[in-house]
Amino acid sequence: MEPFVSLLSILPFPEIDPVLISVGPLQIHWYGLAYVAGIVLGWLYAKAIVRNSALWPRGEAAMSEQDLDDFLLWVAIGIVGGGRIGYILFYDLASVIANPLRAIEIWNGGMSFHGGLIGTILAMTLFARRRSIRLWSLFDVVAAVVPIGLFFGRIANFINGELWGRLSSAPWAIVFPTGGPFPRHPSQIYEALLEGVVLLSVLALLIYRGRALARPGLVAGVFVTGYGLARITVEFFREPDAQLGYLFGGWLTMGMLLSLPMVLIGLWAIWRARRAGSRAEAVR
Repeated sequence: MEPFVSLLSILPFPEIDPVLISVGPLQIHWYGLAYVAGIVLGWLYAKAIVRNSALWPRGEAAMSEQDLDDFLLWVAIGIVGGGRIGYILFYDLASVIANPLRAIEIWNGGMSFHGGLIGTILAMTLFARRRSIRLWSLFDVVAAVVPIGLFFGRIANFINGELWGRLSSAPWAIVFPTGGPFPRHPSQIYEALLEGVVLLSVLALLIYRGRALARPGLVAGVFVTGYGLARITVEFFREPDAQLGYLFGGWLTMGMLLSLPMVLIGLWAIWRARRAGSRAEAVR
């Protein structure tokens, strides 16, 4: 493999302190701020979707803005709790067993999207039952805003200089402080663009132009499928976690393995939503 070009073409890693503000023992990390920004901006966007009666069948939203206000705490617990537990189980179980305090060191990174997704699904299911909200519609609203959090999370990964990519000769390759002396793909930026900007735009078009909320589950299905495909694609450029490496002695990574079922589940959700919508139209 010829992975390198002239050293003059390598981009230096921007030295950004992972700690945004430090006052005595109090430290505010970019990583934590990314989660706060994603949750708050996602909540505001979700309220805008619910508030717009033109997006909903018969002009009636499946939930109220007050429901979303109350759901904010539920989803925050689901994201953070599920994300951390998922990372430990999927990626870092041996290290946590050796040092149990590692389990609470969220400020050092170590969050799994797939674990966060499971935690969020559990929170949505419990909340929807408690409030008698149509579950698939809640899935749709939450799925529409998740890419905002994904975008900020991946940017925070980049600032932290973690989860970098494989060796690369691309002119935009970067030498990361913890990635050795060689240039690598800035895979965090790839993920921020695909999982964040592109996916957010596609879902917005479905909602605002395609009236997708009239078919509960369609937005959620497209999100799950889109994320799975985006993650699998970026995994070809991203260095696998050192403690896991490639699985089964080949090219498969844990990220790919966890994302493959997402694509299948997402396609099923799309098929289900379209089928249910066709039946509803036939009944009319």
